[in-house]
Amino acid sequence: MSTEQNVPTVVVERGFYRDAPVITLKRFEGDRFPFSFGLGKAKLVLEAIEDIRQFVAENPVQGNR
Repeated sequence: MSTEQNVPTVVVERGFYRDAPVITLKRFEGDRFPFSFGLGKAKLVLEAIEDIRQFVAENPVQGNR
């Protein structure tokens, strides 16, 4: 019996765009469609994190995403 779990790996990179800090999230290294955002959107996500958690819990996973 395997004890490994199928846990998705997220690749997180930090950088700059036009001298402003950004964070990039990838499903895996080499992801062709990364998700990047700056400090303003990061703060907005943190303010709405409970709503985002509820949204994810209420909606079934579609495909492999």
